[in-house]
Amino acid sequence: MSRYRGPRVKIIRRLGILPGLTNKVLGSRSGRTDQLIPNKKVSQYRIRLEEKQKLRFHYGLTERQLLRYVRIARKAKGSTGQVLLQLLEMRLDNVIFRLGMASTIPEARQLVNHRHIMINDKTVDAPGYNCEPRDIITTKNPMESRLGMAKGMDFIQSKIPNHLFLDSSKGVGLVNQIIDREWISLKINELLVVEYYSRQA
Repeated sequence: MSRYRGPRVKIIRRLGILPGLTNKVLGSRSGRTDQLIPNKKVSQYRIRLEEKQKLRFHYGLTERQLLRYVRIARKAKGSTGQVLLQLLEMRLDNVIFRLGMASTIPEARQLVNHRHIMINDKTVDAPGYNCEPRDIITTKNPMESRLGMAKGMDFIQSKIPNHLFLDSSKGVGLVNQIIDREWISLKINELLVVEYYSRQA
């Protein structure tokens, strides 16, 4: 299954707010809520499927990529769900998004694909690159990135997770450590995602 390239608003209407997918805010649509059936039973399979879809669309992954991350998380020590989220959060495209260098993960992925991002002074063009503590992230052409356009402006540091650091005056980001579960802002029940793939096996 290929990466989703369709309408993003349609996805967040169905799954809820996914800041990594789009920064659009939904307006109210009159008459839409009246069409929904409040007493309709929702199956356990559907609940698990929607949690999996949230994860997939937020991080912009294909089904095959997400399954590969689940398999890696199962082999690692610790809670499979937490390890899975840590792996996804430490992807380069997500780190760029978290630092504020891009407004969405697809925009961050484009910066990486176009070779605008450097890690430890080396160009990296793989959005799925696994960032590690002490990695220094810079842009080749700061004026072409969102961060470069915002130079000189005050960044709201509270929006940047504690495992990252941003020097907005120099346009340099730093990975301090592996992210903790409580710093992940996405509303997701990762255990349901693990259960979904366990039932598929």
